[in-house]
Amino acid sequence: MMMNKNQRFILKTLLSSLIRRRSRIAIALLGVAIGATVLLGMVTLCYDIPRQMGQEFRSYGANLLLMPANNQPTMPMAEVKKAVSLLPQDKLLGVTPFRYDSIRSNQQPYTIVGTQFDQVINTSPYWKIEGEVPKNPNEIMIGTDIAHFAKLSIGSTIPISGKSKQNSRFDEELTITGIVKTGRAEDNFIFIELNDLETLLEENNQAEVVEISITATQDELQRYIQNIKDNSSSVEPHLIKWVTQSEASVLGKLSSLLYLVTLVVLILTMICVATTMMTVVMERRKEIGLKKAIGATNKSIAKEFLAEGLILGIVGGVIGVICGLIFAQVISANVFGRSIVIEFYLIPTTIIISAVVTIIACLIPVKRALEVEPALVLRGE
Repeated sequence: MMMNKNQRFILKTLLSSLIRRRSRIAIALLGVAIGATVLLGMVTLCYDIPRQMGQEFRSYGANLLLMPANNQPTMPMAEVKKAVSLLPQDKLLGVTPFRYDSIRSNQQPYTIVGTQFDQVINTSPYWKIEGEVPKNPNEIMIGTDIAHFAKLSIGSTIPISGKSKQNSRFDEELTITGIVKTGRAEDNFIFIELNDLETLLEENNQAEVVEISITATQDELQRYIQNIKDNSSSVEPHLIKWVTQSEASVLGKLSSLLYLVTLVVLILTMICVATTMMTVVMERRKEIGLKKAIGATNKSIAKEFLAEGLILGIVGGVIGVICGLIFAQVISANVFGRSIVIEFYLIPTTIIISAVVTIIACLIPVKRALEVEPALVLRGE
């Protein structure tokens, strides 16, 4: 659509006014750009932080437990798989079953734990393992407290004895391939592949506890738990509260801090723009007075200043969007070590907010411009 002569004149006047005062306008433009940069960067981080922090918190262990319902000692693995299938598979990081039993070794009582070592790495990444996890039958991993107490090391063999669930006795000689240190109860356990323990116990496809690590907020976990309860009668899901509550608390405080910083920066942006535009009004008092003297209305003068503010807001917003995307990516890469997911609808939103903030900041200078008295200004007062 072609602009008429009047529209071209207005546009030329606006651009000429901005260019003539480019040093002052550049300061205001810089303020708007910084505000838009912080706005997009911080809001993008706020949207993506739950995902980023969720992955970081998974290094502290699982956040969901499956246990036998109705006071049963164990639960069938078929029911466990059914419950796990109800969870979003793209968010699932690991599922680790555990089975416990009491044994004796050299007349000392110990707890032996059957698990799947390929999954333990995913649900318990905080385990510090010296050596390697068992890969062959009759291989075990022991807790560091047992290693110190019994003076055992990697490569040592340890005799164990116990009773199966069928009440038959078993005796085995097991080889230590690794020593685990967690600072928790695991330091006093003997770990063996779940299938090997089931062979000794003569009872297959059962689990006493299943740890699940999944990327989800506390509210999402509550929904998953309710879904499992509604669809399974033999499995009882539980939150690991110290993990989920800590995660929710940290995310809440961090998001509040980011939003507060963004608000403060936007207020400072408004002050910067308002101050600059106020100075521009003072410099243009004679021009405004002359325009009023030859018939310009308050409405036309207000439109001119608000249009300048709108241009300033849009240009500053576009610059801020580019810088904000770079800012968010740099912060994410340095803090979390991975790229950020951009919500693209935030880009036009940021530009619109920048324009609105700039126009609001121009209201007081515009009011001052409308108060200019032509007669006084033209007399030099």
